[in-house]
Amino acid sequence: MTQAILEQPQTEPHKSESLLKLHLRPAVELTDDQFLALCSINGDLRLERTAEGDLIVMPPTGFTTGTRNSELSRQVGNWAKADGRGLAVGCSTGFKLPNGADRSPDEGWVLRTRLAELTNEQKERFLPLAPDFVIELKSPTDLLKDLHAKMEEYRDCGVRLGWLIDPEKRQVQIYRPGSEVETLENPLEVSGEPELPGFVLDLREIWEPNL
Repeated sequence: MTQAILEQPQTEPHKSESLLKLHLRPAVELTDDQFLALCSINGDLRLERTAEGDLIVMPPTGFTTGTRNSELSRQVGNWAKADGRGLAVGCSTGFKLPNGADRSPDEGWVLRTRLAELTNEQKERFLPLAPDFVIELKSPTDLLKDLHAKMEEYRDCGVRLGWLIDPEKRQVQIYRPGSEVETLENPLEVSGEPELPGFVLDLREIWEPNL
């Protein structure tokens, strides 16, 4: 009998932030409806699905990572509301990317003009598009190679601007279509220009959360 294979990154154990990968094919082939239902009945977990059909299971984060994510949401959300051209979403929002993967970036932003092309039913499900802007925040047990691959996937699927933020290294990597990855070392802020006019992310509370 074919068995699903469970993988766990070889990192220092940290139960609240460990990530699991579950290979389903060819034993199981989940439909989009089944995957959405699986996410709904496991609301305490973040579930993603790769283009190859593997499930990525991400339990709730640790407190420090949670405060950093909250700060990112606050800054992106405040800018998006003032700007008005798009909507910001947090890590509980899923996107069905053009390559078939289902991903939930830590922060995302989508232009209203693109959302207007979708039906209300589509908006109740994982959005069938790639966001215009994404942020991935590295937690202590994330593997950088996995995050790099994820950012490249976003870029290849049409994301216009992506930031990979690594608090441990105090580093920001910037992804744009058709461009080499740009790395900022220990910046105090990072600008979203020209894709996000007027948005500047203040990184001081990301590097040193006010705990």
